[in-house]
Amino acid sequence: MNRLDRFFEISARGSSLTNEIRGGVVTFIAMAYIIVLNPIILSGPDDVTGESLEFGQVSAVTALAAGTMTILFGLIARLPFAFAAGLGINSFVATTLVGSMTWAEAMGLVVINGLIIVVLAATGLRRLVFDAVPMQLKLAITAGIGLFLLFIGLVDAGFIGSTGVPSPPVGLGVGGAGSITTVPAAVFAFTLVVSGILVVRKVRGGILIGLAVGTAVAVVIEAIWHLGSAVDKPGGWSLSVPTLSGSPFALPDLSLVGDFSLHGSFSRIGVIAATMFVFTLVFANFFDAMGTMTGLAREAGVADDKGTFPRLRAALIVEGAGAVAGGAASASSNTVFIESGAGIEDGARTGLANLVTGVLFLAAMFVSPLASIVPTEVAAAALVIVGALMVSQLRHIDISEFSVALPVVLTVAVMPFSYSIANGIGVGFIAWVVTRSAAGKAKEISPLLWIVAAGFLVYFARGWIESLLGM
Repeated sequence: MNRLDRFFEISARGSSLTNEIRGGVVTFIAMAYIIVLNPIILSGPDDVTGESLEFGQVSAVTALAAGTMTILFGLIARLPFAFAAGLGINSFVATTLVGSMTWAEAMGLVVINGLIIVVLAATGLRRLVFDAVPMQLKLAITAGIGLFLLFIGLVDAGFIGSTGVPSPPVGLGVGGAGSITTVPAAVFAFTLVVSGILVVRKVRGGILIGLAVGTAVAVVIEAIWHLGSAVDKPGGWSLSVPTLSGSPFALPDLSLVGDFSLHGSFSRIGVIAATMFVFTLVFANFFDAMGTMTGLAREAGVADDKGTFPRLRAALIVEGAGAVAGGAASASSNTVFIESGAGIEDGARTGLANLVTGVLFLAAMFVSPLASIVPTEVAAAALVIVGALMVSQLRHIDISEFSVALPVVLTVAVMPFSYSIANGIGVGFIAWVVTRSAAGKAKEISPLLWIVAAGFLVYFARGWIESLLGM
């Protein structure tokens, strides 16, 4: 136990074995939906040859990659940041890449993207970019991720939904109808209230207790009313139906592991088009992860005054390796998950929590029916609470100067509104360079930040550039 304590610095970070185990469990519960959601995204579309991925296979490799990378990060970086298939990137792979190539070729581009990020991290360039970001923007990124997390929770719970019309684009309830009309949304509200009260009362494990209570209530409701899935009938559960039928055990099918092609896409669509796709993947991966780790490090209390944290370089290298592992397993790029904040809020401070989360992910390959018993609406309550706590970082930013206020506000707002951490960071960087220069502070801006801002301009204009190149 002493060696374990020294290796993970449990006591040094004011934590305990109980806190780490509980935090690891909470993180897994908050992230478990990815075992269902990632297969839904990736197993839907056919590639250019008409082939598609099978749901069960994608679910198995999703859990395998998440568990492996989460454990690896915990052992090397020794931080409680769990990994899973990155939302946004998996959608980009499914909706854009496979429209012009095979699944194996698309996953090959994900692997190449990861290798590039590993090189950038190993050479120190990724750390230089990290250090070039001013503290105000780092805090804004944390708050923006919090608001993004909160928004994800509200949407996943059916508390906020698309209206399907230009104005207003979203509204309260399913379909933006203006009221809460489904039982699952009511279960979310109940879980949020219970968890919120426990957190306010500073009850240890409050979030985990709230999740357990919410799940128990959901199971009872499903047993009585048989709501089923929202896919089959209105008013049902969005992703996971809180019921267990048949055997809770199943052997995983890992045949997708290693099914990728590094060069096939370049032959199929050309070097320029494939390179533009890689550029997009690298930018999204690079800055999504940087922003997420910045926010989680501050939430865990391991970041210094400049926003850096222990073993930063190793963390950045392993994060890049997550993209390689995810692509190689056909699970899409694996990256740090903002839902790790749920475990951090419940006590996790070290990589030991990652070992707990990772083992649970690996176990989920064999007990996938059990992993899906927690409905998304219940897990969403934890995301809302953690998001609110992260948004509170705004109190540390002095926005009395408009040249600071505009980039900060844009960073925070664009993340949830565009459903992308990278977009929020990019808009914030560009706005910072422009407004601070206009305020006569150009000399205070790192040259590297100018370069990154210019890169984001290209990133945002990539569709126009692709049309000019005839892609």
